[in-house]
Amino acid sequence: MAEPVIIDAVRTPFGKRGGALRDTRPDALLAHALRGLVSRAGVPAERIEDVVCGTVTQAGEQGANIGRLGVLLAGFPVSVPAVSLNRMCGSSQQAVHFAAQAIAAGDARYAIGCGVESMTRVRMFFDIDPDGRHGGFGGLNPALFERHELVHQGESAERVADRWRLSRAALDEFATESHRRAWAALAHGRNRELVPIAGVDEAGRPVELVRDEGVRERIDAAKLATLKTVFRENGTITAGNSSQISDGAAAVLVADRAAAQADGLRPRARFLARVVVGSDPTLQLDGVIPATRLALERARVSVADVDWFEVNEAFACVPLAWAREFAPAPEKLNPWGGAIAHGHPLGATGAGLMAKMLAGLEATGGTIGLQTMCIGHGMATATIVERI
Repeated sequence: MAEPVIIDAVRTPFGKRGGALRDTRPDALLAHALRGLVSRAGVPAERIEDVVCGTVTQAGEQGANIGRLGVLLAGFPVSVPAVSLNRMCGSSQQAVHFAAQAIAAGDARYAIGCGVESMTRVRMFFDIDPDGRHGGFGGLNPALFERHELVHQGESAERVADRWRLSRAALDEFATESHRRAWAALAHGRNRELVPIAGVDEAGRPVELVRDEGVRERIDAAKLATLKTVFRENGTITAGNSSQISDGAAAVLVADRAAAQADGLRPRARFLARVVVGSDPTLQLDGVIPATRLALERARVSVADVDWFEVNEAFACVPLAWAREFAPAPEKLNPWGGAIAHGHPLGATGAGLMAKMLAGLEATGGTIGLQTMCIGHGMATATIVERI
């Protein structure tokens, strides 16, 4: 069986909703990431045998198989195919898994797992709730509600905070630290995974976006504490301790190790585990815990063996609850901050976190990294890689 390895991984800087990338179509965002990936990797685009793209809201400008449209816009040969998938927040992490599985099966020697989401240009839930009047539940089968208590993820986040006894102060402190770590990484030029992209400033003038737009150098703790809770009157979840709505794209080049080395390429990491699990669709966000346990078991490593944990910050309560279960060294959990700071362009985040984690392992001399993401309706993805 062929061994899939990561050759390179990139992401665009993530833009704020209505920010620097507001005039950039999502297919153009994806095309930019794809061009940047093959350019950095030094692999001719014609060698790519498939592109797997994760996008959550596949409607409007993100419809019609955006993966294929991005490939064509990138100037890849028409012989390069593409497919688009939706595993919600874990979409592009799943895309990387599928690319790796194609390599392992011998179906391809080079494949790209990628993702894109413009949450400015394509409203979340537009595919299921086009008029925006039903909070994303308008198009769901009523029979589902007879089987499961389906609630907004924000309410699920409140329930996670309740179950793990996480206070508002703890969530706000975590959010502040996310910004601090993300700013430190950007300020020291550590995010080597970034490919700058053209955008516009507030006045509409052309600018080059070279860093994540939502990261703040300083957070006013007093002001953060005054933000109103969103989902419960006396709850814990606010806009300040939740992920930012964002625009961006990311891409990971996966190859057969033997073929890549024969072509003179240097593999950067190999896969030790790739898993996906289902979990309670009401609590929704705790799937990262069983996903992590399964990934550790399959990789035959322990928490102590892992140098970098990337737990998506959909809400601050998710990595905090996860940390209660696994007790990692605090400095190993999201060392360069997370989605609370740099944003969460849904379909792009999985591949983006993979690119960031790989850059982080190389910058710090780490060897093993674990990435996990909670997913709507109760699922989670997890990946463990070993730097080569």
